[in-house]
Amino acid sequence: MRKYIVALFATTALLLGGCASVPMASLEQDTAAKTFQPDSAKSKIYVYRNENFGAAIKMPVLINDKLVGDTAAKTFLVEEVEPGKHMIVSKTENDAMLEIQAEAGQIYYVWQEVKMGAFSARSKLHLVDEAKGQAGVKQCKLIK
Repeated sequence: MRKYIVALFATTALLLGGCASVPMASLEQDTAAKTFQPDSAKSKIYVYRNENFGAAIKMPVLINDKLVGDTAAKTFLVEEVEPGKHMIVSKTENDAMLEIQAEAGQIYYVWQEVKMGAFSARSKLHLVDEAKGQAGVKQCKLIK
């Protein structure tokens, strides 16, 4: 009987788990964000999550202690910032942190890697080069 209950619970969790749902931007906004055009006076930071691992988990992203969005599998966000130091935090079982010294007219690409945790998903943030960053963002959809 116990094995039956465990099997039933596991099956139910798989069926109900699915993918995390986050608010998505319009196709026009997604397309515009993927032109990768910097503002000459500001910087842009793209944070992308191009994996399916941990698909049922939303991962909040903060820049300078301000929530900019929750990522899900195959999503990205973009934030325009003033030049200077910026702390990016991915809130999961751990708080993954990455500091960027942003320069005007530059674009920064941050890969939000999903990792296995003890009780929930963990994450790690990686600053990647333009080629890898743009390729990763192009695999994803823009969130609001």
